[in-house]
Amino acid sequence: MTTDDSRVSLRRMLRRLTASEAEIEAQELLRVSAESGGMPAGQCRGGQLVSVAGRLRTVVYTPRTNLPTLEADLYDGSDVVTLVWLGRRHIAGIEPGRHLTARGRVALRDDRKVIYNPYYELEPSR
Repeated sequence: MTTDDSRVSLRRMLRRLTASEAEIEAQELLRVSAESGGMPAGQCRGGQLVSVAGRLRTVVYTPRTNLPTLEADLYDGSDVVTLVWLGRRHIAGIEPGRHLTARGRVALRDDRKVIYNPYYELEPSR
């Protein structure tokens, strides 16, 4: 191992030791997302057709008189994308803490990234 390699390794180890739990979780989610072929949510722009992977933080059913919706916030370590299923009250496996990959076109709603009726694949429980 060269001196430069050992310095890089030492920096990496020190960064990991001083990082907060949230920073470590974000780094791990970004790594898993990249391995799944997902685009970082922080790089997604309105109108893009994307594949994003991460962990569901929240899942909320919104009863509306004309069209009920199920909304889930997907976090990949860089940003959040809200997944919205129109006309759905519940979807088996869509629950907080679950890892999944979602594909669809990004829309912007109130300056938030949203994918309506995404195609999704549930990842095995970790």
